[in-house]
Amino acid sequence: MSSKGAAAAASTRGGRGKPKASKAVSRSQKAGLQFPVGRIARFLKTGKYAERLGAGSPVYLSAVLEYLAAEVLELAGNAARDNKKNRIIPRHIQLAVRNDEELGRLLGSVTIANGGVLPNINQTLLPKKAGKGKNGDIGFASQEF
Repeated sequence: MSSKGAAAAASTRGGRGKPKASKAVSRSQKAGLQFPVGRIARFLKTGKYAERLGAGSPVYLSAVLEYLAAEVLELAGNAARDNKKNRIIPRHIQLAVRNDEELGRLLGSVTIANGGVLPNINQTLLPKKAGKGKNGDIGFASQEF
């Protein structure tokens, strides 16, 4: 038997001997997430939030954080595109968060550095529109009674 035949027999995994070590799969890959499950688990452990930590809690927290980040980035990207910019700046994040009802409630007490404020002019400061035919309408309405 040649060395090629021995290598081929070993790679077929016939059932004898120890199985070859498979490549490690991260918990983020198993959960289908981009956010690091292992790192969040480490932060939860070292933060001493509880004595013990369930296996699913860092996965769940990673999924929630990833969803929130994706939501903010999508809205901020839309704000950047509306302003004809290719790069998201804090102003775009501020506009995205404050114009979204749920994110605005979640981040209501958060200050975003260099975010600015929403463009808003109070209605009382706007010039009054000229009354076009309103006086005539009121006159007709008073004569109906």
